[in-house]
Amino acid sequence: MIILQWILVLLLGAVLLTAIARRIGAPSPSLLALGGVMIALIPNGPRFTLQPDLALALFVAPVLLDAAFDSSLRDLRQNWLSVTCLVVIAVSMTTAVVALVAQWLVPSMPIAACIALGALVAPPDAAAASAVLKEVRLPHRLLVVLEGESLLNDASALLIYRLSVAAAVMSGSASPRVAPTLTLVLFGSIAFGALMAFVFSDLIPRFSDVPSSIVMQFIGAFGVWILADRLELSGVLAIVAFAVILSRRSPIRMPAAVRVPSYAVWETAVFVLNALAFVMIGLQLEPIVLRMEQADRYEGLRFAVVILIAVIGVRAAWMLFYNGALRVTSRVLGARTPHWIRVPPWKGSVLGAWCGMRGIVTLAAALALPDGSGEMAAFPYRDLILLTAFVVVIGTLVIQGLTLRPLAIALSLEPDDIVEFETRHGRAEMLRAAVQALDGVEGEVADTIRAELLTSLQRLEESIPSLSLEIRSDEVSLRSTVRTAARLSLNQLRMTGVIGDASFQRLEAELDLIELDAETRSRW
Repeated sequence: MIILQWILVLLLGAVLLTAIARRIGAPSPSLLALGGVMIALIPNGPRFTLQPDLALALFVAPVLLDAAFDSSLRDLRQNWLSVTCLVVIAVSMTTAVVALVAQWLVPSMPIAACIALGALVAPPDAAAASAVLKEVRLPHRLLVVLEGESLLNDASALLIYRLSVAAAVMSGSASPRVAPTLTLVLFGSIAFGALMAFVFSDLIPRFSDVPSSIVMQFIGAFGVWILADRLELSGVLAIVAFAVILSRRSPIRMPAAVRVPSYAVWETAVFVLNALAFVMIGLQLEPIVLRMEQADRYEGLRFAVVILIAVIGVRAAWMLFYNGALRVTSRVLGARTPHWIRVPPWKGSVLGAWCGMRGIVTLAAALALPDGSGEMAAFPYRDLILLTAFVVVIGTLVIQGLTLRPLAIALSLEPDDIVEFETRHGRAEMLRAAVQALDGVEGEVADTIRAELLTSLQRLEESIPSLSLEIRSDEVSLRSTVRTAARLSLNQLRMTGVIGDASFQRLEAELDLIELDAETRSRW
């Protein structure tokens, strides 16, 4: 019961901190992590210790699936060079620089442990990036690149991490046997995720019951991650491949009555998991600090701060170098510049350099380092690496997270209208297809529907912005007035006993559908 009470308190605090973050224009993950730190400092506060495997499966798998489900393959293909460089080169550079700095600061630390530390702190976290980027309006292309990076960079970093951990705790002859080869992990994970997507895309539509369908979706998210982990594959790549393919197969076969509540449940679940994840990050302060001696804490903190600076600096240096290299290449090649070389604006590169928040993956991977309690020997400098991972996560969430929005405002980066333009074009094509479906159909019903569709299409194609806004405002206001009167009448019927609760609930559901339909019509 005590655990349940604390979970409810944490969720309430997360909701309040999220509301405060929206009010002041700050990313909620930053405030949530700080809230977790403050709770950890309370003498009789809750004490939750993250189990690494559980943390990755519970907090990362569904959030990563939700982000990958909404990703655009077309946009990723158009920006493949930027995403690939961030996923491969930026992660490798960060790993190498952090390893060199760690070796310089602590010469006795084995090089494999230094590389493991670098791989831990190298990838910006998918959960942190998704949570922060949704609250900061950015140009669409920059958003695509950063979200694509957050989906894939964990895989490259965790592969390096796995190999370095094996080298640090095993003999040289055993390490190749412990970790699968890079090729097997990469292609095996993608193939496994694709296979599971085809299986689930045929399985989920068979469940017409809404709760059953939603439960199966969550089973798929956790099941793919757990099975990939058991097969020693990359759960990140498997989940991304699973979600991307599933998003292009299952929605077509899933009825709206299932799809709409499914999206609502997933949105709520992702919010809860993100909130708990970032609060739990802050709560790890006490168990990490208690493992270290008093004298080691100050030395460890100084070490961690230097690593934090290195992590932020390497990403900034790479982003600016990448921008400059593309500009030079474009200037040298001129008209012969390949179409896939797209030079980003300097302001976008500066903001992208500052979008390097670390999160639950970094901390969970650090906690997964062998502590000597099992068959493996204790990982060298494990406590120092844990403290460093915590400082890097909190530091990037607070320093970069809280300053990201002011930086975007200072750079005068305005969101573009690409999505709005494509949405408008898509609406027009949908209406034309709907009208064509009635070709040759006669009758009063067909004429009524056809007239309604043609009116919507005409408004969409020929409306003057000022007139369109005025008409839309009048329509929204009148429809709201009508619905309010209907709801008052419906409540009065129930209060006076004219209708029972079963009838009331059915009519209320009809009004809700009418309200959703009215919101859609106002856009059309």
